[in-house]
Amino acid sequence: MVHMPSCFKPESPQAPPPSSGELITKRPPPPSLVFDASILSHELNIPSQFIWPEEDKPTPDASEELHLPLIDLQDFLSGNPTAMSDVSRIVGDACERHGFFQVINHGVDHELLRVALLCMDSFFSMPLKDKQKAQRLAGECCGYASSFTGRFSSKLPWKETLSFRFSLSPNVVHDYFLQTLGHEFRHFGDVYQRYCEAMSKLSLEIMEVLGVSLGVGKRGFRDFFERNDSIMRLNYYPLCQRPDQTLGTGPHCDPTSLTILHQDHVGGLQVLSDGKWRTIRPNPNAFVVNIGDTFMALSNGRYKSCLHRAVVNSDETRKSLAFFLCPEMSKIVRPPCSLVDSEHPRVYPDFTWSALLEFTQKHYRADTKTLDAFAEWLLKSQKVIIISSIENGTVFVFVFLFFL
Repeated sequence: MVHMPSCFKPESPQAPPPSSGELITKRPPPPSLVFDASILSHELNIPSQFIWPEEDKPTPDASEELHLPLIDLQDFLSGNPTAMSDVSRIVGDACERHGFFQVINHGVDHELLRVALLCMDSFFSMPLKDKQKAQRLAGECCGYASSFTGRFSSKLPWKETLSFRFSLSPNVVHDYFLQTLGHEFRHFGDVYQRYCEAMSKLSLEIMEVLGVSLGVGKRGFRDFFERNDSIMRLNYYPLCQRPDQTLGTGPHCDPTSLTILHQDHVGGLQVLSDGKWRTIRPNPNAFVVNIGDTFMALSNGRYKSCLHRAVVNSDETRKSLAFFLCPEMSKIVRPPCSLVDSEHPRVYPDFTWSALLEFTQKHYRADTKTLDAFAEWLLKSQKVIIISSIENGTVFVFVFLFFL
């Protein structure tokens, strides 16, 4: 008999700086740097903090389109074995290549999508001082952020965001708007509460597809995310008179599990595929879905969390709504046993979503190497002690894991 007690892990381990990658600066940018879109969107010369290195700047040949598979979700949910097999196979192929696909017949009310975009216009058109009532605090993932000027000092994104948490706690989004912005935003809270509930339902259905595609069954991943603790983000990309010099969002992989994105008609999402930046054209009837780092770890590296970015333009403001599916904070991210064998050894160590979230918010700027840097830190910052004994011919093995 082998006894292996649960690993001992602190609630929120303090991560030392990783050995590689891009650290979050400890020194804030100059106080004079304020991203006020009502002013900067008309400036012919943009501040140097928004100018990206030559290798990252938008390129003319990035107009080539990335044709993503269109997944009819109702075909899968119908229960027809042939349809389920076809859908899961197509999704699996896309996730192994670049981690992106689109979902149609998703069941989300189109009127809800329209109103959610309208509410974005109302919020982001307010004066900066009014939006700053919901200012994002240092080290937090939620709140209003104007280009993250309080967090980074270079390669700043040309955008504003409003992020808030969603969980199964009743009216959590509604209460956020009421408590943060006041009674006049009650309607906003109602709209985004319903939107997040629809996204949570949709994401669990997509998890059924992913489960079947990886051979762990419909409930394999759905149960893991049933009580999710997710993040909703409203992205607003103002006009930019020098769109060739900056980016709306820099190249990165999402550290979360699954992203469900609704784009407006403007477009600007680009994915690095086969060594080239390719555009995903907006489809008003489809959601863009992509795999994040956490699910890549959960799939034992079989499904890819792919590099993507957003570009801006000088003609029209762009909006998008991104729902980031995340597990409960204390859930241990570990691939199912069926995805680990001699040909597919473990790629990433066990971790909790709360630890990865803290890592990206306080210690490391999310990029192409976030998960690898996080895994490296986990392996370097823990000490394993194995104690074995023999009693009456039975070997007892005790494994203790400590964070240093």
